[in-house]
Amino acid sequence: MTNLHDVEDRSKFRWNHNTHFHRVVMDAVPAGASSALDVGTGDGLLAADLRLAIKDVTAVDIDPEVLARAAAEYSGITWICGDVMSVKLDRTFDVVASVATLHHLTDLSAAINRLADLTSPGGVMVVVGLARATSARDHLMGLVGAVQHQWYSRTRSVWEHSAPTVWPPPHSYRQVRERARALLPGVRWRQFGMWRYALIWNKPA
Repeated sequence: MTNLHDVEDRSKFRWNHNTHFHRVVMDAVPAGASSALDVGTGDGLLAADLRLAIKDVTAVDIDPEVLARAAAEYSGITWICGDVMSVKLDRTFDVVASVATLHHLTDLSAAINRLADLTSPGGVMVVVGLARATSARDHLMGLVGAVQHQWYSRTRSVWEHSAPTVWPPPHSYRQVRERARALLPGVRWRQFGMWRYALIWNKPA
């Protein structure tokens, strides 16, 4: 069972726009899941949260220095340095999760397909990503996010991650949504404030 108090405590004291949405990933973990992959793990916080619920957790990142720091802090996780688009994993996972990584991968269709291929039949793929605002609704959600940021930054200890950033994101919300729906039948789309969206897809068994 996931110790949600540990997840919440970590996000409270290491809070930022990414850790805020770890709960979206954790809530999507299916009962009985026995393996998980954290794509673009960075400082390893999502991998550590997944390890509270799942015994077999693998975390991939392209930055060796960031990965080494994560490995030094969190145990019980298999750390792999490499590009998820080409690294050889030779297996699939019950949970494939990615937070703030998809916009680093320029070929959106190839990236979505790669994460889907790494998901075991009956498993779940969860992507929390950033996208570029292009519609009135997108900009309104951005205003909501600005208010949320002000509130949370006053009630949390804002933590700066050490992973590289890409801004502005190369893809719009509409592009991500439409591409995901075309490639992942039945995918669920959610758009949040604080400039994030989520794709949640249960792979057919």
